[in-house]
Amino acid sequence: MLTHRILSVLLVLGSLLPQASAGAAPGSSPQAIQLGSSLAPLDGPWRFHTGDDPTWADPAFDDSGWESVDLTAPPGAHDPDVGLSGYVPGWSARGHAGYKGYAWYRLHLAVIAPAGSTLALAGPTLVDSAYQVFLDGKLLGGIGDFSGATPVVYTTQPRMFPLPQSLASLEASHVLAFRVWMGAELRLTPSTEAGGIHMAPALGESSSIEARCRLQWLQTFCGYIHEVVEALLFLLLAVMTGSLMTFDRLNRSSYLWLSAAMVLHALHRGNLAFAFWTHYETFQEFELFNFVLISPLYLGGWMLAWYSWFRLRDAVWIPKAVAVLTLLFVVARFLSGSWFDGVFHSLVTTGLQYLVTCIHLLFLLLLTLILYKGIRQQARETWFALPAVLAVSTGLFTAELSFLHIPGMWFPFGVGISRTDFAYLAFGPLMFAVLLRRLWSHARPMPTAAPTPIRIGAATA
Repeated sequence: MLTHRILSVLLVLGSLLPQASAGAAPGSSPQAIQLGSSLAPLDGPWRFHTGDDPTWADPAFDDSGWESVDLTAPPGAHDPDVGLSGYVPGWSARGHAGYKGYAWYRLHLAVIAPAGSTLALAGPTLVDSAYQVFLDGKLLGGIGDFSGATPVVYTTQPRMFPLPQSLASLEASHVLAFRVWMGAELRLTPSTEAGGIHMAPALGESSSIEARCRLQWLQTFCGYIHEVVEALLFLLLAVMTGSLMTFDRLNRSSYLWLSAAMVLHALHRGNLAFAFWTHYETFQEFELFNFVLISPLYLGGWMLAWYSWFRLRDAVWIPKAVAVLTLLFVVARFLSGSWFDGVFHSLVTTGLQYLVTCIHLLFLLLLTLILYKGIRQQARETWFALPAVLAVSTGLFTAELSFLHIPGMWFPFGVGISRTDFAYLAFGPLMFAVLLRRLWSHARPMPTAAPTPIRIGAATA
């Protein structure tokens, strides 16, 4: 990205370390000038091994028999979510497909830096799913809670770790080690490139490392700010929808269901940013709230909202079908959650995943039927609302659209925006037009009949 490149150039220029006099006497040969670097990416090659053993943090441990892993990213590579640069595939794409659990990365270092330098380490910004970092066997920190039998996972974020000045000495070799954990957290978003470190850490002067982390935080913020915008948009539309009940009491149920669906959807979108900007919510809490509860509820809410909006009074079985599908969806999502990893037989786990997919398809078929009946019974109303219905449904049924090989992510200005985000941002003005039309039809004064003339004449005898 242009911003990232400009900042990188400024960081390098600000840390130039002239090793010889820049001036030269007239007529003398030019002198060599060695330029230093503000930070150095630790691309490796790293030593890598699956499994877990506390002795692997020991600098004296012999890791010569381990695999060699290069974390050098190809030019222009970025992560598939917010667009952070430097993305590399994980261990699933490096011969360990399907592996879950612990793995270790080790790198032998010999560092030299100007006297008095304050050094720091920029942790890997994207890791599946939690990690601890050790320098010469001493724990520096990490992301995730490793105090229990199974690590508690949070979203990975830019992280800076101060380093001792004793590191900057060519006379000693040091060992940097990462202990990485990946459990069943990625079951909801499976990937053939999952596992381990996806972005190389970096070592350098504290000011430069801090600037790098700030830039990555800015990208992370920009990558999820549109979720907050969408949440506010849904809430504003919910308020506008609720106001229609004052003018149109005959269709209160449709406004109630539409408002409920929008509020639930706003909670879902807003919680995405909350989970990735903070560490107040563990991944399992995020999974339980967003995927087990909110997603099925707002999906059922949208079905009932459109059923009521198009006044499909003859299809009385639809609300019952929506209630049953929503309940089954919650139960299937809960039983297939990461907290049950390893509890059920693999056939049961696969069956639950197929059940989730089938329920989602049934919701899609139900929406298609609602639109079909709406066009037949309320053609004008349905056609006017159809663009808004299709826009929000693009986000509701994103998995089904992916089967059609429609791109799911775009990166305008280096910021990742999904197909779902574009659809929800388009839904806002479309739904506003639908609500404004309904509001206008009920708020305008009804025409009054013309007064009947009364003729007053002379009384007859």
